[in-house]
Amino acid sequence: MMNPFARPGQRKRLARRLCAEMSAQARAPVFFQDLGVEDSIDGRFDLVALHAWLLLERLSTSEPELSQAVMNEIFLQFDEALRELGVGDMGISRRAKKMAGAFFGRLKAYRAAANSADLADAIQRNLYRGDPRRATEARALAGYARQARIALLHMPTLEAKLDFGAVPSLMIGGVPS
Repeated sequence: MMNPFARPGQRKRLARRLCAEMSAQARAPVFFQDLGVEDSIDGRFDLVALHAWLLLERLSTSEPELSQAVMNEIFLQFDEALRELGVGDMGISRRAKKMAGAFFGRLKAYRAAANSADLADAIQRNLYRGDPRRATEARALAGYARQARIALLHMPTLEAKLDFGAVPSLMIGGVPS
């Protein structure tokens, strides 16, 4: 059977769609309203990085070429976002380099998380800037990330809409808040 993503044009279109779906999931109001992620450029960037990690983990083993196309699309979106913020051509390179370092640092931290507690710690450092008052939210997001990773890994095909599973809820004492 031929690989439907073998042709560069098809791969690029799919990567663009996957990035759009991933970005839409990262912008779900629950993250900002219920889980206290700051609704700012930094907060949105960190949610995109978390969701990109989930998507790239799904693609890395089965579709390495598509994984690279998604990565290219993510950075194209970062470039466009910087331009929309008014960053000129002279500043794009410097800012893009800084964003790339932050992005890959987050991916590395999430990949290195050996267990749920480690992932919650990485999320607390990145999404909540280490705020100790956000430990409960970080744990809820870590639980969501674990479930989303499983949901994505069990998707039979990438031609369907991305399935990140249920959006996270803040669980306190086993009861949604």
